[in-house]
Amino acid sequence: MTTLLDAAIHASLAVWLALPVALLLLAGWSSRQTSPDRQRRCWRVGQALMAGSFLASALIGALLMANAAGLSTGLPGVAAPLGLYPDGLAVWMALLISFLGVVLLRFADGYLEGDSGRTRFLPWCLVVLASVLLLVFTRHLLVMLVAWIGVSLALHHLLVLYPERREARRAAWQKFAVSRLGDLALVAAVGLLFYHYGSFELPVLLAAASSNTGEGWALPAASVALALAALCKCGQLPLHGWLMKVMEAPTPVSALLHAGVINLGGYVWLRLYPLFDGLSLGHLLLIAIGGTTAIVAVLTMLTQASVKHALAWSTCAQMGFMLLEIGLGAYALALVHLLAHSLYKAHSFLASGRTVSAARCSRLPLAPLHERLTTAGLTAAVAASLLLAWPALVSHNPLLGVLLTLAVGGALLGMPVGLGRARHFTLAAMALALVPLYALLHALVAPALPRAADPLTLAAGLLGAALLAALVGLALAVMLRPRHPVVARWRIHFRQGLYAHLPLERSIDRLMRQRQPESTRLDPVTTTGEAS
Repeated sequence: MTTLLDAAIHASLAVWLALPVALLLLAGWSSRQTSPDRQRRCWRVGQALMAGSFLASALIGALLMANAAGLSTGLPGVAAPLGLYPDGLAVWMALLISFLGVVLLRFADGYLEGDSGRTRFLPWCLVVLASVLLLVFTRHLLVMLVAWIGVSLALHHLLVLYPERREARRAAWQKFAVSRLGDLALVAAVGLLFYHYGSFELPVLLAAASSNTGEGWALPAASVALALAALCKCGQLPLHGWLMKVMEAPTPVSALLHAGVINLGGYVWLRLYPLFDGLSLGHLLLIAIGGTTAIVAVLTMLTQASVKHALAWSTCAQMGFMLLEIGLGAYALALVHLLAHSLYKAHSFLASGRTVSAARCSRLPLAPLHERLTTAGLTAAVAASLLLAWPALVSHNPLLGVLLTLAVGGALLGMPVGLGRARHFTLAAMALALVPLYALLHALVAPALPRAADPLTLAAGLLGAALLAALVGLALAVMLRPRHPVVARWRIHFRQGLYAHLPLERSIDRLMRQRQPESTRLDPVTTTGEAS
């Protein structure tokens, strides 16, 4: 039994250690192949490697569960000399990335058949996947930093897969500039953490943080720098303009970006939050900017006619919500959000063709307003009663209870007309099922986090409550009274995202025009062009 257990441990960790290297070697090999048969073989090998990563990650997850049950597997001791950090968070992320990698490579293999960008797509996609896995597997902050930068640089090549498209180049260079700001912020955060704790090793940092009072200036400054890095990576206001313009890239690239890469800001926070002493200045920054972004992005999403632009604004809003949850100390909820959003957004982009077809179908008329509000209000009241009786479900955080209650009520605001009483109860029960469903997901992912939720401070609570109240009021106004003169007037501005992206976008375009020859300069940004 011991021999079998040791073999399982060494085999699974060997896959984790060798996988990023194998993906990089395959990327280099595939970039040199001109034979269609060899290229197809490279695609199949890439899918096989990601499938192997999924199986190895599942095995490591099983070993961690055995550890938690009292069976000493010695997994951490074997992983430490290899530079790996196999904990629950790493396993959940590795499972997600491996699954998405298999699906995206399989989809892109057929989607790009006969396309001029096919031979360039596979190598850079493999580099992105290798860098993300390295970021998740490592126990060293400097390796994490290198992988973070590697993801961005490789993704840039995918965004300019069709270099003849000027808008694609503009969006890619805007993303490149914002990513460099995020890189500098993460470099500063890692340097400040090293200054405060004296190590780059994650286990050493976590052990020091558990006995450190957090006094001094370096730790609050590191939290602010880490928040800025996450805001840049997650495409938050006012650094979000590129996210709406990368739709020029092919669908597999959009799915890779929106389902995986853009979540990395949230992942790094979930990895490093135990190093901070409770809710820090960085948490408040995430609440303020993430919450504001969620408000603007939700309202803008409701005004979009293009399916892909609506999906892009949806990603922006969901990232804002995720960072808001991290800022409020709801780390388990943020991890559930990250995993669910990745799967949902990958499906949305890969099935965007069917989404367009479905959008052309006539919709059922909505039930009368008073009927929808009554049903939603009563169901939300039942959900609130359940959470009051079971406050541990939301970590005794009233704002999280409000957020879950709003989700239950909001699910019923699109109720169609003509439903009988039995179907009213059925829909209400389905919406109310979000509470036990979240309880199940919370129970699954919460043990993966190194520390429970931080208690809500007064400043964080007031700021979060104000943002949630603004979001609910404005969203209800847009959804329920779209023809009101005030709402109709502001819809025009929200359709452009309140123009929050224009200052940075114009600055980057001016810089690009100065650095590029006259013949390759990008077209200037105009409001008319954006509106189209």
